[in-house]
Amino acid sequence: MCLAVPGKIISINNSNSEQVTAQVSFGGAIKEINIQWLPEAKAGDYIMAHVGTALEIINEEEAAEAIKTSENFTSLQTELDETDKF
Repeated sequence: MCLAVPGKIISINNSNSEQVTAQVSFGGAIKEINIQWLPEAKAGDYIMAHVGTALEIINEEEAAEAIKTSENFTSLQTELDETDKF
């Protein structure tokens, strides 16, 4: 299974034409992500990333829905973990 997470591009570093990267915010955590496959990406865009690579540009609504789904999974896992303690 592949898990991609949404993030917002803060800035782009294209000083190396071999590998264009971006500073991407994932809920406040800033990570350096390869955006080479998305030459049209710009600061302010939302992307889906997997293993340090941007896979696609998404809109803000899609990003919010992906974040909500992730939070729901986390909440469910916490509930399951609590249930398993008894």
